[in-house]
Amino acid sequence: MPIPDDVTGEEIDADVRQELMSLPKGLAEDVARNLVMVANLIDEDPEQAYAYSRIALRLASRVAAVREAAGFAAYATQKYSEALAEFRAARRMTGGVELWPVMADCERGMGRPERALAMAGEPEVGKLDKAGQVEMRLVAAGARRDMGQLDAAIVTLQSPELASTAVHPWTARLRYAYADALLAAGREDEAREWFAKTVESDKDGATDASDRLAELDGVEFVDAIDELDESEESDESEETDAVDEADQVDDEDDQDDEDDEDLDDKA
Repeated sequence: MPIPDDVTGEEIDADVRQELMSLPKGLAEDVARNLVMVANLIDEDPEQAYAYSRIALRLASRVAAVREAAGFAAYATQKYSEALAEFRAARRMTGGVELWPVMADCERGMGRPERALAMAGEPEVGKLDKAGQVEMRLVAAGARRDMGQLDAAIVTLQSPELASTAVHPWTARLRYAYADALLAAGREDEAREWFAKTVESDKDGATDASDRLAELDGVEFVDAIDELDESEESDESEETDAVDEADQVDDEDDQDDEDDEDLDDKA
């Protein structure tokens, strides 16, 4: 697949570049450029990102960073079984636990929420950093909801991280999940409160909490472009009516002139 000339491969993280140093220089560069394309496209065009990840995987399947990138690309395209296999391979190579939450979420995606819950209770969770532990809590709560255990999902999300007033990169997502679970349980007033707290912490607009909050408040948004189009259509219609009326008056005047001429002829 073509790669833009301005993608050099130097854009990748230093840790990944270090891993690629085990490859011949030309091969390392090719793999790096494909990994850059995966990173650039995974949000806006996950299918394309997946295609680039398969090329990188074919070139360097023994590099943990490549297996991890392939896993995230497969995950983004909902190929959960394939993603899980890649994450497991990367974990075997590195011995790390960072991928544990997303591996559990793959189990959810494959229709095995009970397995995700089991993973939430494994010793690996205790080795995760704070962000990883919050992510694991989100996955576990999602698994509870998958199993129809809504109240248990709400309890799972209740934590010191949720109660904290400090704002971290994961704060908005945690608050949003809690608000959404409350709303699903029919606890609308509490849900509104937590959607509002989500808006406060979601400076990048990563969630649609503001829309959900407005919906609960009964606010309806009207697309300004649609309004403009309707206004233009109305103006055009009025102009057309005015032209039609003018034409009708002209026709009536012409008819009056013709009638006057007929009277003159008769006289």
